[in-house]
This record gives sequence, C-alpha cells and structure tokens, in this order.
Amino acid sequence: MMAGASQTAAPDAWAPLRREVFRSLWLGALASNVGLWVQNAAGSWDMTSFGTAPVYVALLQTASSLPVFLIGLPAAAFGDIFDRRKLLASFATWMALVSVLLAALSFAGLLGPTSLLALTFALGLGAALSAPLWQAVLPSLVDKAELASAVTLSGVAVNVARALGPAIGGIGLALAGSGPVYSFNALAFFVVVIQVLRWKPPVTKATLPPERVAGAIVAGLRFARRAPALRAVLVRAAAFILAGSALWALLPVIARRELHMTPLRFGILLGCIGAGALAGAAVMPRARQKLGSDGLVAIATVVYAGSMAVLAHVRVESALYTSMLATGVAWISIMSSFNVAASSAAPGWVQSRALGLYLLVFQGGLGLGSFAWGTLAGRIGSAATLSAAAACVLLGLLSALRWKLGAARKDDVASFDAWPEPVIEVPIDIDAGPVLVERRYVVRPSQRAEFLSLAPELESLRRRDGAIDWALYEDLGGKDGLVETFLVASWAEHLRQHRRAVAADKALLERIRALSEDAGVVHLVDARSAAAARARGLEIADRAHREEP
Repeated sequence: MMAGASQTAAPDAWAPLRREVFRSLWLGALASNVGLWVQNAAGSWDMTSFGTAPVYVALLQTASSLPVFLIGLPAAAFGDIFDRRKLLASFATWMALVSVLLAALSFAGLLGPTSLLALTFALGLGAALSAPLWQAVLPSLVDKAELASAVTLSGVAVNVARALGPAIGGIGLALAGSGPVYSFNALAFFVVVIQVLRWKPPVTKATLPPERVAGAIVAGLRFARRAPALRAVLVRAAAFILAGSALWALLPVIARRELHMTPLRFGILLGCIGAGALAGAAVMPRARQKLGSDGLVAIATVVYAGSMAVLAHVRVESALYTSMLATGVAWISIMSSFNVAASSAAPGWVQSRALGLYLLVFQGGLGLGSFAWGTLAGRIGSAATLSAAAACVLLGLLSALRWKLGAARKDDVASFDAWPEPVIEVPIDIDAGPVLVERRYVVRPSQRAEFLSLAPELESLRRRDGAIDWALYEDLGGKDGLVETFLVASWAEHLRQHRRAVAADKALLERIRALSEDAGVVHLVDARSAAAARARGLEIADRAHREEP
C-alpha cells in the first residue's frame, strides 16, 4: 500500500460487506455504536437540563473517553490472548446492564449529574474493552486488498451511528423523555450480544501457551517503541485530538444555551455529522488514492478547523447544519486514515495491542482535551475557546513534517520465517528463564565496517520482538569472529520471538547473511530453571514407571 497517489484502480469501498461474516459482525458493531450515540445525545441533553456549568457537560465526554486511557492497554492485551468472541459478548452484556440501570434511574426520577457521570464512565469501560477487539476482528475477516475498505467501514459503523443515534435520541427525548431512550440503548447492546454469539470463528490450535497479561502489555509497549510506523500514528493522533476534542465538548453547550435548540433539532445537528461521514466514506478510496494518506489528512484537518471556527462565531442554524456536514466528511477522512495506518503498522501477534495503544492515545486525548477546553470555556466563553482550539488543530499539522502516515503503509507486516526452530537436547520447562542466546558470525575485515553499521537495526529488531538486553562482541581469539547476544525473559518468549519476524525484516537479515558466515547459535538458560525442569521430568518418568501394570 503506497502513501502517495497510485495509478491502480481504486478499491470498492463496500466490497467487505459482501462477505457474510463481516456483514453480520459489522451490523453488531453498528448496533453497539448506535446505542452509544443514543446515550451520548440523551446524556448531554440531561446534563444541560440539570443546570450545571459547561465543565460538567464536557466531563461527560471525559467520562466516556477516559476509560480507554485507564484500561486500554490491558483490554488490548486481552484481545491478543483470549477468545475475542467471548470477550465481545461479555462486554456487550455489561453495557446492556449499565443501560438498564440508567433507564431505571431515569424512570424513577433519581438520575442526577453524579449518577449520570458515573454510569457514563461505566459504559465507557465497556466501550474501552470492546473497541480494540472490534478494530482487530473486522479487518481480519477480509483479504489484504480489502483492508483499507474494511477499516473505513469500521469507521462508517461509528458514523452511521452518529447519524442515526442522535436523531433517534432527539426524537425519543422529544416524544417520550430520556427513560425510553436509555431503554433503546440497552436493547441495542443485547442485539450486539446475539450477533457476536452467532459468529463461529475458525478454531486455531496454539503451539505455545498464551502470554500473561502483564507480559503482553510490556511486549506491546516494547513493539511500539521500536516501530516507527506505529509511533507516527500515535503522534499524529495526539496532535489532532487534543485540540479537536473541543468541538465535541462544546457542541451541546452551544446548541442548548446559545442556539436554544430543541432535542430534535440538536439530534439533527449531530445527525448532519454522521451524514457527512457517510458521504465521505463513499469517496474515501478514490480520495486516498489520489492524495495519499498525509494529503487527505492535511486537507481534512483544515476543513475540520474551519468547521470549529464556524461553530464558534456563526449562529445561523442552516449554516451550522452545512458546517456539520463538512465536519463529518473531515472526521471520517482523518479517523479512517489513522485507523488504516495503525492497522497496517502491526503484525497479527500484536495487532490488538497496537490498536489499543492508538485508541488509548486518541480517547485519552479526547477525554483530557474535553476537560481542558470545557474548563477554559467556563472562564472565557465558548466562542473564544473554540477559536483557540481551531488554531491549535492547524498547528498540529506541523507534526506531519516529521511523522508521516505514509511510513505506516510501506512496511509489510506479514509473518516471515526468519530462523529455524531451535534444537535443544536438555529438557526444559516452557516458562524457564531467562534465556541467553549467542549467535556467532564470521565477518571478513573488509566487510566488518558495513556489518557494524547494521548493528543498530539488528538491535532494534531483536528488542522489538522480545529481547530485554542486547550486545555485539568481538571474539579476541581472532578468526574474524563477532558474537551477538540477547537476553529473553523465558524459553516460551524466545519461541514466540521466532514467530514475530515480518517480511519487512527480510532485507536487513539478507544483508547480514551476505556479509557474514553463520558460525552457529547457542541457547543458554538459567541453570536453576534447567535443573528444576530435569527434576520434574525424572519425577514424571518415575511415576509413569511405577504406574505400569
């Protein structure tokens, strides 16, 4: 996938929906997002009805987004370790039950600012746990040629919901009040449970035990540190959303207190954003093909900042509706480009964690930014705050000078069999460790400088895939020997390391092999672990012998 323009035909934006499994789960994701946006519209309206300060309305955005910042990484690690189907069903059930409680409190007249914030946070927990799973599952159901379209359609599910949810919420609020609206939200999440349970993913037999959650989180952070393509997405997302969050934080305040909108008109205003996102999704493949990801994001960011300025200073409803349509087009263009770049930057073994990191940065920025801009609006007013935020959105484009999204689309992250499975003669427990690996190279003096110039890249590769320490030594015994050593936490982690090489590593490894002769590899394990493994093996053998008839 190229970052720049291409002469090849643009992919069909709707092709993944022709796949039955993708379509079924996409509808489940759509129902989940509709429920969240119905709750968002009703919650925002209720909070303004309580007569609270603007910061409380902004705190609703923080309450729904902050859980991703708090538990995003563990949630993403769960997605790479455990059964994604069972996790999605469990988290959707949690959100349905929270929505039932919201509805009950609303019907009883007991819902207030504190309980609304607390239950919004509880819904945010469910969304935080589910989001990286949806992000990882949907693209995995299509082939590589349809990846960008699948990621875009994942965003479309959010933005169709953004069109339908507020409209449903607005109509429901106008006709029946917030209780029935929250009840609809609960129903939407129960639909998600049914759709997920109908999915029967293929069963794959694992050859290694699953990673432990803490170790998986560390591995994900280690990968992100050594993956420039993923770091680029994280920096660009933070630069945009910290300022861009002001629009979402202050839109309900302006609609209710400055435009005096009814619930229905507020729902239509939010629905315009979703409608614009739908229109943007239809032209997205061709626009990305012509402009490249960086060009598309740059144009969309300027449009988004312009919409913020319109919201700050224009009080003509028809102009605001048009501006929100443009906001929707810009939003889906930016979100889809970030999502595609994040998905393309990580191999399968760490994809949920990579997407979780992206969501952590994005939703954490949305929550923290909303709180900051809401606080500022309480002091200097909504118009001045939105104007300042729009300027910051434009300044955030400067991050593109160094952090190119295109870099995330050039790396081939398909699995690559770089090394044969290690052969050992000593019985060892799979979790024994640490493990020290020594790989010896014979390098001619004339090629040594070039070989050493590749050492930083080799170190980065080893650390990215699991090494916790690395060094390159010269053999003082002569014979042109160099010894690479790296330390891995356990034997299981070293076996995983063998499976983590990607096709983008192939060129580096081939250059190293061309400059050297491989003089063999030695695997060393902590002696106490090896002794304990042998003792357990002898006990098992002795027990089997004694149990023979």
